[in-house]
Amino acid sequence: MNRRVDSNHAMLFAIELANRERLPVLFYEGLTCSYPFANDRLHTFVLEAVPDIARHLRELGIGYCFYLRRRHADPNDVLYRLAADAAAVVTDDYPTFVARGHNASVPAKLDIAYYAVDSSCIVPMASFAKREYAAYTIRPKIRRVLSEFLRPAPAPRVDLRWSGPAPQWHTQVTPGDIATLVASCEIDHSVPPSIAFRGGADEARRRLHVFLRDGLRRYARLKNEPSAHATSELSPYLHFGQISSLEVALAVQECAREERLIADEFLEELIVRRELAFNFTRFTDNYDSLAALPDWALKTMREHAADRRDPVYTAEQLECAQTYDELWNATQRELVLRGKIHGYYRMYWGKKIIQWSAGYDEALATMIRLHDRYALDGRDPCTYANILWCFGLHDRPWTERPIFGTIRYMSYEGMKRKTDVDAYVREIAALERP
Repeated sequence: MNRRVDSNHAMLFAIELANRERLPVLFYEGLTCSYPFANDRLHTFVLEAVPDIARHLRELGIGYCFYLRRRHADPNDVLYRLAADAAAVVTDDYPTFVARGHNASVPAKLDIAYYAVDSSCIVPMASFAKREYAAYTIRPKIRRVLSEFLRPAPAPRVDLRWSGPAPQWHTQVTPGDIATLVASCEIDHSVPPSIAFRGGADEARRRLHVFLRDGLRRYARLKNEPSAHATSELSPYLHFGQISSLEVALAVQECAREERLIADEFLEELIVRRELAFNFTRFTDNYDSLAALPDWALKTMREHAADRRDPVYTAEQLECAQTYDELWNATQRELVLRGKIHGYYRMYWGKKIIQWSAGYDEALATMIRLHDRYALDGRDPCTYANILWCFGLHDRPWTERPIFGTIRYMSYEGMKRKTDVDAYVREIAALERP
């Protein structure tokens, strides 16, 4: 899940094990055609990072096997074939998507040690013994130990360089052949690559540099104004592990010191809110279900389940942005075109899906499906926590109203008062012009 070389604690632990045993390290990375909603957008973003990873690993003396499983008939057991010649397997401790299931099932199928290391959070998920109720309960616990973990990761150094050839399953990837490789895969070719995001650690650092230069000083004031472009736009890169939250946090801290800025609001989102989402999914089996909501939210939904919805849109109408609301249509088109919705408008996007769906379960399914298909930051702990926030997770009861009960409501009129809706709608409309 963390597809990078720098600030990768799982890889550093693997190197430590290898150096202790005087063995080389092999970095294995797979991309299969069989994950749900596999498509050109997601495949392209992953493949765009591969050439840089290969170069960096070669410089470090670490072996690399990138296996692109193009067809369902191709082998699906390469990890086990590689592990047959290994002393240990080190992987990511990650609470959602395929990694969660793999970490539960794979160790029993191996005859060697299997380690799962948290390279996603700054304060490791294992630092907490239970699910936290909200940001206000996890915040003091994170702050109490943050100085222990908010420090640069050591540079990777192997004692024994990889000297053999690449394993037979390795797929060579160059920037010029990515489109051809994607076209050769048995995946959904109807979702094209993002028009806004290109994958890879270099691109992630470029965006971080732009944010430090242009966005950080404006972030606290304009983070909820999508047309201002004051946010980091790093969520796709954090999701695919192409940059670490640790590297981002340290860079932001340094920039804030040098420029005499206050970065507290950004670090709150990057550390406290993001790691609250990891905590939620780690300690919740049904993290993609309404059953994971607090009791007050479940109670108010039961009380308002029969409330009249008008209009009710089908999932297909929502996917095609066919509603009466120009702002909501623009957010959905941004998701389809760019692969990401600005965080503040994504809240509104989700709230309106609740209002326009026949029931709460249908609304949840629609939100998850649209993220799975189009979002470059989907299938992430933050995805599930943010979607369920629309139903009351990590929130509190508000004034009672139809459909929502005491779940927080967001209106078009409120968005008009707080943000420049017209500027955003014009910007998204311009993306669709030839």
